[in-house]
Amino acid sequence: MLKTNQINNLVRWLGKVIVTLVLAIHFISRSPGIAVADITAQNGAVLFEQHCAGCHLNGGNIIRRNKTLKLAALKRRGIDSQAAIAEIARNGIGQMSGYAESLGTDGDELVAEWIWQQAQNAWIQG
Repeated sequence: MLKTNQINNLVRWLGKVIVTLVLAIHFISRSPGIAVADITAQNGAVLFEQHCAGCHLNGGNIIRRNKTLKLAALKRRGIDSQAAIAEIARNGIGQMSGYAESLGTDGDELVAEWIWQQAQNAWIQG
């Protein structure tokens, strides 16, 4: 059982950790040459979570059920490469708008690579 003094010390320590993290995030996002978009653009999974998962959670499609990101559905529609997925992410298709501006420089390629890998693995994430 923790004593009151130990709890107070733990709370103070956690407060310092939280303040340090908040300041670090603030300075990283404000530093010249380093933008938050640049940091997130390095990870297709993060981009997918931010811009695609709202409609395509786990490779599905909440708007058009038959237009999923599952491998069979992609191939059935002639979307059979990372480049084809990047084109759609960048410019859109059908009812889906393009996300070139939101994804940033090379973001379409990064998210397409991640989507293609997930489709190859039947969207088994782990």
